[in-house]
This record gives sequence, C-alpha cells and structure tokens, in this order.
Amino acid sequence: MARVGFAEWMALGRVIASGQLARYGGQKPGPLVKFEHDFAAKFGVKHTLAVGNGTGALICSLVAAGVGPGDEVLVPAYTWIATAAAPLAVGAVPVLVDVDETLTMDPADIVRKLSPHTKAIIPVHMANMVCDMDAITRIAEEHDLIVIEDACQAVGATYKGRRVGAIGNAGAFSFNQFKNINIGEGGAIVTNDDRYFARARMYHDVGAVFRGHLDNYNEPHFPGVNLKASQLQGAMLNVQLAKLDPMIERMRKRYRKMSSILSTSKKFRVGPHNDVENAIGLHVIFDTADEAIAFAKQNRRGVYRILDSSRHVYTNWQPVLEQRGVHPHMNPYSWAPRKIDYSEGSCAKTLDLLGRTCRITLGEQYPLPMMAVLAKRMVSGFDRLH
Repeated sequence: MARVGFAEWMALGRVIASGQLARYGGQKPGPLVKFEHDFAAKFGVKHTLAVGNGTGALICSLVAAGVGPGDEVLVPAYTWIATAAAPLAVGAVPVLVDVDETLTMDPADIVRKLSPHTKAIIPVHMANMVCDMDAITRIAEEHDLIVIEDACQAVGATYKGRRVGAIGNAGAFSFNQFKNINIGEGGAIVTNDDRYFARARMYHDVGAVFRGHLDNYNEPHFPGVNLKASQLQGAMLNVQLAKLDPMIERMRKRYRKMSSILSTSKKFRVGPHNDVENAIGLHVIFDTADEAIAFAKQNRRGVYRILDSSRHVYTNWQPVLEQRGVHPHMNPYSWAPRKIDYSEGSCAKTLDLLGRTCRITLGEQYPLPMMAVLAKRMVSGFDRLH
C-alpha cells in the first residue's frame, strides 16, 4: 500500500481553508478536476471520473455500458467479492471463471463459460498481477462483448506498455487504504467512450439533472445515485498520484531481485506473469497444498497462502452463492434466463491452484538489500527443511 504523510496533510488543510469540500457548488473547479485531468493524461484515456470508492466505480462502469437484467457478466473466482457483487447491483448475474497460474482469468475458461446471455467480461488485475489482455480483448471482439477492467488492486501497473484499466471499454480503480494509491477510500472510472462517460457521470450524481453546465453527449437523463467524491479526496489524490510511478518502479526492482533469488529453489517455482518485464506482483507455486502451508508458516511476515485469504475466494461469498437479492422482487437471479452454477466444482481448478500458491509481499517501503536477504532466507530455509 502507498504511504500517507505530511504532503497529504498539507493538501487537506488547503481544501479545508478554502471551505469548498463538496465536488459541486464552489466558484472554482477544485482539486478533483485537476486529479481527473492528470490521471487521464498519465493513463492515456479521454475521460476520468472520480467516485467515492472502487465498488462504486465497478457499478458505475456497468451502468455506463448498459449492462442490466438478463445479462451475464464473467468474473474471476479469485477476487474481492465486489467484482461479483457489482453485476448484481445493476440486475445482471456474475458467472465465475477459473484463474490460471498468473492468478488472473484463464482465457480458455472464459470461452468455456460463454453463453448466449453473456454481455460483459470483468478481468481483474489481481494483487498487481495483470491479465492476458490480448487474449481477453480478442475473445470480446469475436463475441461482441464489453470489457470492464477491474484494476482496483493494480493501480499504475502496465501490460505491454499500456496502463491496466485503460485497455478495455472502461476501467475501475480503487484508492482505499490497501491500494497503490491510498486516500483511505476512493475510486475512479476511466473510458474513451463519450457516451459511457456521460452515463457514468449521471449515475454517480443523482443531482446531475440540475447541472446544466455538463455536456451529456445527447444522452437522456436517468435517475442516478450518489457516488460522488469530495474535494478532500481530490486533494489527497493529487499528492498520491505524484508518488505512484516512483513506487511502481521500486516494486519492479524488488520483483526482479526477489524472483531471481526465489527461482533458485528446488522445492517451488515462481508463478508466471503476463508481462514479466514490468511485473510488480510476486507469488510462488508448490506441488502440494501441504508444502504451501508449511512455507507460509515458516515465513510468517509478508507471506501467506492464498486459499487462506478467504474473502478473496468465491467459496466464501455467501450472499452470492445463496443467490439472494436485497428484496425477493429485486433478485437478479429471478431475472436470469438460466440457472447459474456456483458449486465448488464450477471452479475446482482455481481452488486447487490457490491451495498450492503463496503470495509474497515485495516490501516496496523497505531497502532492496533487506528484501533480497529475506528472499534468500526463504529459499535456504525451506529447501533445507523440506
């Protein structure tokens, strides 16, 4: 996660002193507009819209793309539950897709899980591991599907020279306390589509109908909700955005050093990456779950077996598995044209892989030599005892 310090404190003080805390209503645009402009420029997109959180960014992106009741949305079986909950919030249903050894959506299983009702794919760049976007966009083009990237856990990461989140039809980002940009809670949507942007902006602000200064690209008004970000969030975002690329570069250096050391082990192997030259996420794969458990236990600091992070594994998403809605008459599963299978067998490959895999923190806030020493100890200690 990114650190927060004195610069953020000073930026917040300036906004508080100005008295303009809300997004709209002041005489000047405020720091949110600056952030959206700079973020769009850095990520190479036409439009950026700051919102209150990453979940809201996902929901807003689906609304923008016109996803709704009767539609199926492909989501990975390994992600934060919000990726699966977002389609339900717009009346669609999530269909679970296996991940491969990169810990991201398996393109082969995407093809297997397609149906006549599939409307969109949400590839998740999970834990700074980037998806195979070449394969995913090719599948989407062949089947006329929408791609909404969930880049909440990979802000600033790149795939073959492009920022993730800026490759599909729209992208969603999170800026909560555990992300590469950290303002406590926040999010953003990016898109190059004018209509998507207009719809996202209307949905994120129930009062958009009264803001005649906004260009809606001839899109008729519909009632939205309130997902607006505040100027306080904008102030912190501007500071954090300046810190992003230096932190990403530190992560790249640590990945290269640590992965080269870990790859010398005879007992495990470094997990593959869809863009290894720019990798900023590290995991190791074992032959058995028992070995992964032992490795995590032996290296308690900065290492954990992925299956033990239950909140990110689909078998623990109780409200999704039980196919409930906020009200019986507003349950998206009752609108679905077919029965959706969430049994353990539906993504057994994912469960097996996560049980044999450990994530390793890159420690970007610590000196590189220190992380190299830790990597050497992981190899020598585990290889000696196992």
